[in-house]
Amino acid sequence: MNSVSETNRDDVDWAPAAEQSSEDDEAQTGNVLASEDEASDSAEHEALHVVADDGTEVDLDAVLDAMAEAVDPEADRAVDEALEVDSEDEAEAAQLAVEDEEEEAVADPYEAFRTELRSKIGKWYVIHSYAGFERRVKSNIENRMVSMNMEDYIYEVQVPMEDVVEIKNGQRKMVNRVRIPGYVLVRMDLNEDSWSVVRHTPGVTGFVGNAHNPTPLRFEEAFSMLKSLVQVEAAPAKGAAKGQKAAARSVITEVDFEIGETITIKEGSFAGLPGSISEIKPESGKLTVLVSLFERETPVELSFDQVTKQ
Repeated sequence: MNSVSETNRDDVDWAPAAEQSSEDDEAQTGNVLASEDEASDSAEHEALHVVADDGTEVDLDAVLDAMAEAVDPEADRAVDEALEVDSEDEAEAAQLAVEDEEEEAVADPYEAFRTELRSKIGKWYVIHSYAGFERRVKSNIENRMVSMNMEDYIYEVQVPMEDVVEIKNGQRKMVNRVRIPGYVLVRMDLNEDSWSVVRHTPGVTGFVGNAHNPTPLRFEEAFSMLKSLVQVEAAPAKGAAKGQKAAARSVITEVDFEIGETITIKEGSFAGLPGSISEIKPESGKLTVLVSLFERETPVELSFDQVTKQ
């Protein structure tokens, strides 16, 4: 009896039952996903649901399409006019504006020099020299630091220079001169050997400050004395040809005239008359001279080369 029962159970086909169970599971899963999709659509609809003031529902898609297709001729015309270059003058003005922006972006040469100076090793010391021998002393120190193997302690020697326009007797002359006569700057690590090499250089009369234990310059003092070494070029004048070299920085002008000094006019309508200097304008090379006419002093503007000292 038991054997028959076992045989019948073995003969049962369980595959249809498994398939039926699988189909039921899939149907149940499908119903869940469909329910989730409906819930998502409902949430999106509620999120995008817009109602007008009168209670009617607004079609948001239609509104967005209308906004995309909207055209404002006046606004489009204004933009086109702003972007359009009608003439060479406008093109040149636009180019100059771009160049001005580029020039503003250029780093300040003095700030670049300040950064470079701050990064250098050693301290700056000032030494006395015979007036007029500053450049000779510079060369002597540089030769001694090499011949005595002191490059690891003495790094740099400078004599700050400057360009000056001197005007004497109406004659203009460009002169390159020592900015601080009688002084030389040395960047070094101070010890007995480096001190001795510098101090006993021909033409050196001593260190500024304590003779045997000199005090180095503060950074701002060194920068102020050395900034004349910076090569600065002024921006080209507006309207200058493209590629034209920038003008050099302005130089100091020195004149040998004095306020109140009596001079003689040698050219022009008042040639031969004496006058008294009341104003000096070095930047323009002009003098204001008081000339006595009909017992009254009349101011006359003359150039430096139109007068001579008495």
